[in-house]
Amino acid sequence: MVEGSQASTPRTERPALLDRRDRFLGLLGTRSLLMGILNITPDSFSDGGKFFSLETAMQQAKKLAGEGADIIDVGAESTRPGHTPVAAEEELARIEPILGELTGAIDLPFSIDTSKAKVARRATELGASVINDVWGLQRDPAMADTVAETGAAAVLMHNRDGVDPGLDIVADMRRFFDRSLSLADAAGIPRAHLILDPGIGFGKSRAQNFTALANLAALKDYGLPILIGVSRKSLLAEPDATPVDTSVVRTLAANLAAATNGASLFRVHDVAEHAAAFKVFDAIARR
Repeated sequence: MVEGSQASTPRTERPALLDRRDRFLGLLGTRSLLMGILNITPDSFSDGGKFFSLETAMQQAKKLAGEGADIIDVGAESTRPGHTPVAAEEELARIEPILGELTGAIDLPFSIDTSKAKVARRATELGASVINDVWGLQRDPAMADTVAETGAAAVLMHNRDGVDPGLDIVADMRRFFDRSLSLADAAGIPRAHLILDPGIGFGKSRAQNFTALANLAALKDYGLPILIGVSRKSLLAEPDATPVDTSVVRTLAANLAAATNGASLFRVHDVAEHAAAFKVFDAIARR
């Protein structure tokens, strides 16, 4: 879609989707927000297979909500390093028996963690109000129009097919986001519906991940909220440490540093601990 053609595009917006979307977007910038992680996959790196059924997914979603999650991110395909990609049909088979039940039972916004437009569209039909695309609208050619047509908000994550340790990662993120935002503009997605994610742990060396976290201010001129997803990732452990320490303390340290550098939304497994920490952080930082 080109600029100015939005009126002719068929829209599939739903009032509940818009209400939850706007409620979520309205909170951004008022305090540090928490995106609780719910993986309905057999192979995610931290919790694969734990919440694969409706019963266990519902229990976990209610736990995340009770602990203070502002939004719950549902993923049906692992994106851990070395993961086995799955087809859209497999993702749909995983979310269709579960996502609609979750959005009907829990009065929170839900996001769908997918890079496939077909899955994203179906997820909005099931109640998701945010599309969390780990390829920033650049992998599936239909994704930008899908976001625009459904009215969902979107997370645009920086990603790379491989690691190049010699790359200026901050410059690469900016080139990537310029491209993603160009696609969003062409599709008619309002900038107010977009969130940037530097993609910690995706297509970067350990040093580049820390450089990205330390230089979030380089993204501030986009004028968009920044999401950080570093929860329990092995890059936080000491190099060559055995066993690998991915404790909540290390995740909290990284997220608090990111908050100091400008991040406002944090994708986490351990919601209760982050809610407590950010209550203190915000009380101090916002004075």
